[in-house]
Amino acid sequence: MTLKEMPSNPVPSDRTSLGLAALALFVAAANLRPAIAAVSPLVGQIRADLDLSATAVSLLTTIPTLAMGVCAPLGAYVGRRYGLQAGVLVGLVIIAVATGARVFGASTWLQLSSAAIVGAGIAIAQTLLPAVVKSRFAARAGLVTGIYTAGLGLGGAVAAGATAPLAAALHSWPGALASWAVLALGGITLWSAAGKALRLDDVAAPAGPATKGMPWRSGVAWRLTILSAVNSALYYCELAWVAPLLHDDAGLDASTAGVMLTVMISIQVVAMLAVPALLGEGRGPWAGLALMMTLTAAGFLGLAYAPGVGTWVWIAVLGIGHGGLFTLVLTLPVLAGRDPGEAGRISAMAFFVGYACAALAPLLVGALRDATGDFTVGFGVLGGLGLLMLWPIARLRNTIGPNSVRPL
Repeated sequence: MTLKEMPSNPVPSDRTSLGLAALALFVAAANLRPAIAAVSPLVGQIRADLDLSATAVSLLTTIPTLAMGVCAPLGAYVGRRYGLQAGVLVGLVIIAVATGARVFGASTWLQLSSAAIVGAGIAIAQTLLPAVVKSRFAARAGLVTGIYTAGLGLGGAVAAGATAPLAAALHSWPGALASWAVLALGGITLWSAAGKALRLDDVAAPAGPATKGMPWRSGVAWRLTILSAVNSALYYCELAWVAPLLHDDAGLDASTAGVMLTVMISIQVVAMLAVPALLGEGRGPWAGLALMMTLTAAGFLGLAYAPGVGTWVWIAVLGIGHGGLFTLVLTLPVLAGRDPGEAGRISAMAFFVGYACAALAPLLVGALRDATGDFTVGFGVLGGLGLLMLWPIARLRNTIGPNSVRPL
């Protein structure tokens, strides 16, 4: 290489660069769930202080999830306007500010408003991450998607386990919710420091209007969107209602129920990494999706109809099944897209439609809990919905993977 050919701004060695980029992706993803997962351990205190029913308190999960869907096109716009590097940073800044604002009071309007703005920030960052994977880690899409979904799951697990002790230490549940802004500040710092390693300064999201560029006429994209909606609906119902179910229906004390929720999410984190590694990069995802969806459905049905019998078994089954399922579903847009732009458009559609639909699930389960007095019907519906998803998963066999035969 001649002096003229050498880059003017040397970058770290490829291994170091990839490691730093993956770490930045992991920490950024770890900020996408604490603001939601932190609510579940505090549901009792929040309901008492704000005088809310189970249906009403579920809005603290429903509203940010709805915002994540409605604001997904905003993520595409921010990515086009500022590029992927700055776009993810914008999302993290919004999360930090909105989460920190929760410290200012135990009032319903403030908490719901903050939840909505947090959802918008999550939407921006989460919509752009698949395009980041496609741009920087295309050769290891499954593994790296597992890394950032593990970060996503770990953030939720830590928030679920640590928020109640934080509230006790601070003598304030709003303060405990707001404390997760510190994690967002860490994500902002690392994402900014990893700019050279990420090499995304000149990479933008696809051009065109925010929703016009989405693949509305693609049957494959719609199947991925349906799977994304159900995957998200099940996940947010877990965050919102597994701990209350274990307390109300299985008879566990609140502390033990919170610990079991943390254990379940921790198992999910392991499965998020292990399942893609076991499946490998060169195999189609449909068989793994079918197995993980079946395990997930079995976990929900077990908690619905036998919550006090083999509780640890249902928690483990749900953790393994939904952990693996989560990573595989998030990998689908990367596998289906032929380039970063197409992967981003499919992801935006999945988030836009999927999260808007998924937002209703925690609200529905809360309403069924108020109507029936327990979680049997609500969790039974969730388990049945998981089994219904085996049909669209089967349709993916010949459309995504190494032997794909379809155009989008």
